Amino acid sequence: MRYELMFPAQIREAIDKNTPVALALGVLEYHGEHLSPGVDTLLVIRALDILEKEIPLVILPPFFYGASSFAVEPPERKGTIHVAAEILQPFARQLFYNLLRIGFRNIHVFVHHQCENFEHGMPTDLSFKLAAKQEIFSFIEREQGEGWWGNEASAEYYEDQAIDQSPFNWISIHPFMSQAAREEFPVDHAGEQETSLMMAFCPEAVDMDLFSEEKWYSKTAKNASLKYGNRAKDMILTDLKEKLQQ
Repeated sequence: MRYELMFPAQIREAIDKNTPVALALGVLEYHGEHLSPGVDTLLVIRALDILEKEIPLVILPPFFYGASSFAVEPPERKGTIHVAAEILQPFARQLFYNLLRIGFRNIHVFVHHQCENFEHGMPTDLSFKLAAKQEIFSFIEREQGEGWWGNEASAEYYEDQAIDQSPFNWISIHPFMSQAAREEFPVDHAGEQETSLMMAFCPEAVDMDLFSEEKWYSKTAKNASLKYGNRAKDMILTDLKEKLQQ
């Protein structure tokens, strides 16, 4: 279900059933001449489109304006849009504040941009990770007051952690590709892997007639194929589905 198209009764039903709520978080960044700048976000959007047909799922409007950086190319005449992490973090806090106030407790954010470094964190995912923890703390304190963790009602806090019942699981930030998927299909930038993924998930944003070998990072795109992309696509969708159904 697309959140912006849902009626209030459907929103209430999703809350009562603890239906997963998913956000595609990404950037607009230059990906060579043969790919659109929306690669990192479009991959997540298209994956969620597929999963929406298979499992109960609320899909939030996607967020394209992450911290892309200008590390790949300067923006002039290339299309990259960079929003600094210090801007993203307060935005993310406000977003999570509203989602928690509405009643959602099963929120998932998926990020592909720079996900090869997801375990260490990069500006976009770190902004949203920090905002999620901050807003959960603030939300519980507003609801239960200071000292909430130390009172008797929280006596089973550690036991709850062991069975994934912690309130800090209300909002989860995930890499689009699991560690296993990244090992089998190594991450690149506009090369064989990303170009193949786009062929599988969003073919209208790929034009190999425009491909240029000028940039080192995209040279392997000449080896891209739909077969490779579909193999990776199947693994990614399986992993995402598992995360959403936990």
